[in-house]
Order: sequence, then C-alpha cells, then structure tokens
Amino acid sequence: MGLSSLYTLLYRFYRRQFLRLGPRVVAVGGGTGLPVLLRGLKKYTENITAIVTVADDGGSSGRLRGEFGILPPGDIRNCLVALAETETLMDKLFHYRFAQGDGLTGHSLGNLLLTALTDITGDFQTAIREASRVLKVRGQVLPSTLHQVTLHAELADGTVISGESTLPLAGAPLKRVFLTPESCSPVPEAIHAIYRADLILLGPGSLFTSVLSNLLVPGIASAIKQSRAVKCYICNIMTQPGETTNYTASDHLRAIYNHVGHGWIDYVLVNTKKIAQASLEKYARQGAAPVKIDYGALEKMGVKVLKADLLDERELVRHDPEKLGRAVLMLLGGHVPPGGRGRPSRER
Repeated sequence: MGLSSLYTLLYRFYRRQFLRLGPRVVAVGGGTGLPVLLRGLKKYTENITAIVTVADDGGSSGRLRGEFGILPPGDIRNCLVALAETETLMDKLFHYRFAQGDGLTGHSLGNLLLTALTDITGDFQTAIREASRVLKVRGQVLPSTLHQVTLHAELADGTVISGESTLPLAGAPLKRVFLTPESCSPVPEAIHAIYRADLILLGPGSLFTSVLSNLLVPGIASAIKQSRAVKCYICNIMTQPGETTNYTASDHLRAIYNHVGHGWIDYVLVNTKKIAQASLEKYARQGAAPVKIDYGALEKMGVKVLKADLLDERELVRHDPEKLGRAVLMLLGGHVPPGGRGRPSRER
C-alpha cells in the first residue's frame, strides 16, 4: 500500500470517528431553511435529528397528500438529500422535477418515490428510513407527527384562514396559528431525540409555517423546554411578505413565546454581514426587507445574542451552510476540525 493510500485510509478513519463523536443536535423546521442548516451540520456530526413539519398543503406535496392520503413528502425529501453523505446521482434523482407529462408536471421524483415506498412498506416512517439508507443519510429525519394536520391562522381582524399555503396570501397580519386536530401526537423518536440532545436549533425558515407548525404539535415544545440541551433560535435574514412583514428579531422570538410559553430559549443567532444593495432592491420589490436586530429588546427577553457572518454571498439572500454549521457548533465549544474559524461574537 502506497503512502497516499494509507493517508486516505487514515483520514477516512479520523473523519468517521470525528463524526461519530459529534454532539447530538436536534434541528426543528422545514421548507428551504432547514436543509441549509443540515448541510452545514453534517460536516461536523452524524448525530443529527431533523424534526420536520408535515403541514405542507401546496405544490407537489399537497397534490400527493390529497390524492394518496400520504403525509406531505416535500420537506422530508429536501432534508434527506441535505443529509446525504455525498452528492450523488441518487440525490439528483430525488430532486428531479417533471416539467411536462399528464399528471406528472410539477411533481418531484423524490416525492413520488417516498409515496411509492409508503405504499410498499405500509408506513411513512419506514419509507423515510428506507430512503435514508439509499441516500446514506448522516443522522435521521423525522416528521413531527404522523397525523394529517392542517395549519390555520387567525388574522388581526379575527378572520380565520386554513392551509399552510394560504398564510402568505392572507393580506393581513397574522395574530396566531394553530393546528387541527389539536389531539395530534408527536413521533416518539422525536421526543426521545429532544431529551438526549446537546443542542436544539429552531430555524432558519418560515416562522409560522416551518418553526411554529412543529412546536404546536402537543409534546414537542414541552419536551424542548424540559431538555437540558442548549436552545438556539436562528433568526431569518430577511422578512417574509405576508407572514413577518416589518418583523424585528425580537418580534420573531416573541411570536414563538406567545404561542408556546416564555423564557426557554438561550440564544438567538443573527447575521451581521451587510447585504448587497442590488439584492436589497430585488427583495424590496417583493415586499421583503432585512430583519432588524433589536439587541436591547432581545436582551430584555433574557436571551444572549450571537453575531456572525452567516450570509451566502450568491444571488439569493440566505444562510451559508458552512458558516451556519460552524456558528451553531461553537455554542458547544466548537466541535470543528483544527484550523476552524473563531467563535461568533456574543452580545450581552
């Protein structure tokens, strides 16, 4: 065996041990935000549990939910691909979306595969486990509940609207959100992971439709509160038109507390990197703006504010997986390889 081959074997062994010894991290969310976080986390630990919302009722997921009675697979699919060990042809297949064909247009192949696996195995969770095996997922992906739930919102004027996909179109401020049936139960493995966690992360992603839609499942929020893990809310970089228009960072945190109780989040992680003017103008035309970080209000709410450059510098304004993964792991003392960047600064 040559030196280069020996080095490769030693590196792979070191890397595998490093990941196996990584902290136990629970990430709660959905949509496009949670996969970004998972891509960053999987480089530092394989002890990851993604707890994913199943309230989606739009697009391909909504159609499959209506036609087959399956739980919406889209957010689950995105998280599975995000946690895949390597980027492979199978990952691309899971993300492949049909652009034409009667009944196929708009569907993701991964959604169809999860639907088929559910039918074959007779169980959505088993389907997820089988897909995880195929993709060589680092960690586990769990739905927050196995019940068919609907997300509702009460608007400021008292009007109640139903369906996750309708919330951004409400045209009025959201007063509160709630799930039906109220008796939906959490997935036991999710509760177990929460109690065993070293770090619990909320977001990034849609405040009402991704984060709160999980926390409103009975048992999820109470388990997080009781867990001895460090708890951190990852604040969105931009507001979301129709959901969090004009929201500050403390408004995001206050909305969580108003729904499931106060005083249990330890940290709020915020981006400090300046956004390019061209991007700001583009988002402004869509009704979005940077989330204002109101440090004083956050301090009064009893949380520590962590500041870091989290920005992905490409066209879309979103979190960078690498930066985000490093920043959140620093909360536990920095389980990162030698030569990693320094800690995010802390505002007290």
